[in-house]
Amino acid sequence: MSGDVDLLLDRLSREDGVLVRITRTQGSAPREAGTWMAVWKDGLTATIGGGQLEFQATQEARGWLLGGTPIPEVRRYPLGPSLGQCCGGVVFLSYQYITAADRAALQQELVARLAPVALFGGGHVGAALARLLAGLPYSVRWIDSRDGVFPETLPAQVETEYSEPVQDAVAQLAPGSHVLIMSFSHAEDLDIVIACLRRLRERDDLPYIGLIGSKTKWATFRHRLEARGFTEDEMARVTCPIGVPGITGKEPEVIAVAVAAQLLQRRTV
Repeated sequence: MSGDVDLLLDRLSREDGVLVRITRTQGSAPREAGTWMAVWKDGLTATIGGGQLEFQATQEARGWLLGGTPIPEVRRYPLGPSLGQCCGGVVFLSYQYITAADRAALQQELVARLAPVALFGGGHVGAALARLLAGLPYSVRWIDSRDGVFPETLPAQVETEYSEPVQDAVAQLAPGSHVLIMSFSHAEDLDIVIACLRRLRERDDLPYIGLIGSKTKWATFRHRLEARGFTEDEMARVTCPIGVPGITGKEPEVIAVAVAAQLLQRRTV
């Protein structure tokens, strides 16, 4: 599955476009600041939402593409009076003419705006999750201790890392990372959990630690964590089993959907 960033970069290699961004909003609005879409002569990539808002922005951007007047400034769109939308708020849009020369900078900028996920484990479930999360508002740091387990081609939102021992990668995770642990061995899983709990003691900057496995696996891990001096409150920061309750099935794709849904439930915007 390719995300919007991939679709943008691919099309931008063949033709120019206009990048439309929501810079800020006031009151009720269809999408939040940071949302973007790319306008092409005969299509769109992604969406800023809002029906008439998106239609008007598309027409203005396309006019620029077709040789019209540049749109350098941020424009203000009252949703109620001028566009006839019931949101009633105000959206501010910026317009940027983009070419193939902008691809690298845009990739870096747009991926940096995504919520970071650290995915430990290059197995079947990890691969299904990486594919799924690439189409959602997340950037994925995909980590394994085995060399050569990752696909040769990956979406722009997914970055791979070989780490041996694997738990050493925890110290370098981006602050605010949501951690998903599903390595090929229980021993590695435990080492990663321990590294995450130690980082929480030091920095408390990992909002979610999810461990794949059964209640029996977690009971075993709890005893081992207690033996290492971790408290009940610290161990309560680990979610195991992971995934939205009630979704049955052991297929990697089913597990991936349940885990992704749980991450989305925790979004704050």
